[in-house]
Amino acid sequence: MTHTDTPEPRGFVTSSGPAGRRTSASLCGPAVLMGILVAAGCNGNGALARLPDDAPTHVREAVLRCSAQMWQEKRSCYESALLDRLTIEGVADALSTLETIAAADTDVQRDGHVYTHAIGIEAYRENPSMPDVFPECTTLFQSGCYHGVIQAHFMAAGDIGAEDVNTLCERYKGESGDRWVLFQCLHGLGHGLTMFYSHHLPRALESCDLLTEWWDRQSCYGGAFMENITNATTPHHPASELAASDGTDEADAVQVTEATEFGHVEEEGDAGAHEHGEMADIAAFGLEPWKALDADDPLYPCSILEERYLHQCYLMQTSAILYHNGWDIAAAAKTCDGAPESMRPICYQSLGRDISALTLQDIDESIDMCQLGSDEFESRCYIGLVKNFIDLTASTDSGFEFCRAVEGVGHKMTCYEAVGEEIAVLHREEAARAAACRSSEGMEFERACLYGARVIRSKPAGL
Repeated sequence: MTHTDTPEPRGFVTSSGPAGRRTSASLCGPAVLMGILVAAGCNGNGALARLPDDAPTHVREAVLRCSAQMWQEKRSCYESALLDRLTIEGVADALSTLETIAAADTDVQRDGHVYTHAIGIEAYRENPSMPDVFPECTTLFQSGCYHGVIQAHFMAAGDIGAEDVNTLCERYKGESGDRWVLFQCLHGLGHGLTMFYSHHLPRALESCDLLTEWWDRQSCYGGAFMENITNATTPHHPASELAASDGTDEADAVQVTEATEFGHVEEEGDAGAHEHGEMADIAAFGLEPWKALDADDPLYPCSILEERYLHQCYLMQTSAILYHNGWDIAAAAKTCDGAPESMRPICYQSLGRDISALTLQDIDESIDMCQLGSDEFESRCYIGLVKNFIDLTASTDSGFEFCRAVEGVGHKMTCYEAVGEEIAVLHREEAARAAACRSSEGMEFERACLYGARVIRSKPAGL
């Protein structure tokens, strides 16, 4: 297979580019990574006018109360409203409320993944039972609710061993299991382990290594790398706040230290967008201090890790690169050009994921931004884009729409193959995979989709 069977974690960054292209200047505030606190506070009460006429009263009240606030205050306001709904009506209602608000307030849409994390974390705290709480989550906003539940589960654990790591997601395996949910569980496992070990990434990766299957390990690595970047760039997101309380309401259980070692200077209103150092209690695990990111080496930590971790590391690395370079897409592409040769395509795939989040899945703008880098890896950028389109909703409709807009037979073939790879995770049965690929725009591209979906084994010409 040309790429990877694992659906990849996604993030958000902004960019700058040449004149004539829409860039981060079209937003109205500073941006940070992973879909967190991006341009918050610029929507104002215009969000209220965008609510549907039949929006529930509690939704309308939340938007009226929160939408005009700025930065961290805005996120905290919305988060409080969502967690109130969770307490009163449960997980499904909280997620539905979030979805309705996000459709009206683009700040919330960009932050959607982190809000779902918060819902998952709080749901577990109210009912600390993985079998009960995990199935209540949905795939909304890249399945962040699932990830939050697992984060909270591990932060409440006293110890983690090989059996704990291997049995956590076992119920989603086998012929009757849901491979998409299995991925969310394993990806969340990476998040949770990283938090458990006080954001000491190497130690978390070692725990991922305890998983007995390759696909499981890769999925876990991806969650660990995502958590490493998220915590380093936005330490005020709900997962970091959970870590600061050690999974309980005892806020002094584990204190978070904030470092200035990377030289980032906060701008006014840039709440949470500063670098974050190691947790204060890593010595309890017998660990040396760990620096999450390094402004002097935009490819760090990938540049110092062992080979088995590099694929998943580079699939996240542009979120760190863009954070350090002021969210310049073209400059990030040049940094990817300087990665080890085998990792350059993977780095461009990461860039596509971040572009998708920047443009809020605007197809034409996304394609334009992918063209800011090397022609050699343009297709890989499209792979990152289309996979993120699908991961956001666990539906292939937007993916097929994107591939139809891509120009050039070679680029289209690669795009449809990537859609097929996502289908392979969404659908366990081969017949369902084949049926899903019929939405391709012609037999040539359908075969590329079928190959990606592992329905056919012979690689089509043009791939």
